[in-house]
Amino acid sequence: MNILSIYIGYIIDLIVGDPYSFPHPVRYIGKLIKKTESIIRKKAKSDKDLKIGGFFLWLIVVGITYLVTYLIIKISSFIPGGFLVANSILIYTTLATKCLKDEAVKIYNVLKTGDIERARIQVSYIVGRDTTQLNEGEIIRATVETVAENTVDGIIAPMFYAFIGGAPLAMAYKAVNTLDSTVGYKNDKYKDLGFASAKIDDIANFIPARISVLLMSIGSLLVGHNCKEALKIGIRDRKNHKSPNCAYAEGAVAGALGVQLGGTNVYFGKAVYKPTIGDKHREIEVEDIVRTNKIMYASSITSMIVFTIIFILL
Repeated sequence: MNILSIYIGYIIDLIVGDPYSFPHPVRYIGKLIKKTESIIRKKAKSDKDLKIGGFFLWLIVVGITYLVTYLIIKISSFIPGGFLVANSILIYTTLATKCLKDEAVKIYNVLKTGDIERARIQVSYIVGRDTTQLNEGEIIRATVETVAENTVDGIIAPMFYAFIGGAPLAMAYKAVNTLDSTVGYKNDKYKDLGFASAKIDDIANFIPARISVLLMSIGSLLVGHNCKEALKIGIRDRKNHKSPNCAYAEGAVAGALGVQLGGTNVYFGKAVYKPTIGDKHREIEVEDIVRTNKIMYASSITSMIVFTIIFILL
């Protein structure tokens, strides 16, 4: 029944995506994070208190998210067909395939008009770096990197946890990921409070990030790109990122497309140097956004098939 729920949730995500009017659970997770953060900051008297508070922030947000999801599933199981419906809908909300594609396509469409200023604004909605001075190539690179990275965070990882523990575990992962994207920054404001969230997100993504190289290499093959180079660069350049996980997926896409990703970006007014990922066989171009979307979709299908096979065998 759980595996059927995952397939239904996956199909709903492909068709519906994340409508802006939809009361997405991540919004409520975000509100819980902000409320809890506010309480912790009022109580904390030192940097050490903030770091300890960060662990409590993580425990409260992830614990409540898991518990609420578990109770919804448990209560729905008393209604005929309720478990299937609830589990499917909740799993659907943890996936972001269509949403990722739609956001990337918006940037692609603006770039095709030649309006760089508008493209900078559009890409700022999906990246954390300063986009005000980006040229066309840098906007394309930022988009490709984001889609590649979020193929793990928004598809492979929640799918991985859904197969292990259904909607409660997939939703708990979503809370972990949301905590990292909300408070997991290494700036003055969050270096202490966000320490636990950033580190635990790295742990949660450890396995999904590493298996993403194989899954995305197969996905690249399915849509006519270089599977061998995707696998090679994904492994070779896996350490070329400040994150212990991000370079795997970015490397796979860079290798598949024959482009170079990474390099210096500006975050909160501070230039952050990143090693390059991939070999520059050619300049990155706007059509690489479409190609990356296709790799993402193919990788999501590959993940479903591979996880299903492993699930059945185990």
